[in-house]
Amino acid sequence: MEKKSFNVVADTGIHARPATLLVQTASKFASDINLEYKGKSVNLKSIMGVMSLGVGQGADVTISAEGADEKEAIAAITETMVKEGLSN
Repeated sequence: MEKKSFNVVADTGIHARPATLLVQTASKFASDINLEYKGKSVNLKSIMGVMSLGVGQGADVTISAEGADEKEAIAAITETMVKEGLSN
């Protein structure tokens, strides 16, 4: 299992557009990928799950991936988080 923690720096947190991009990125991989926030964990491939967390600015989140392509999945999600200005 691969895990990586992020601090959300975007003013709007993880709102609809970046959440959609994260879900699209996660969906390219076979691994099980989860987003953890405030003790809750949701499937990062589910837009409803991601939106239900209400991740705001300053939030600390952890993304974990488990499966054959877990390293590649975490790398791609990290790239999306940075590129979209969600994390640095």
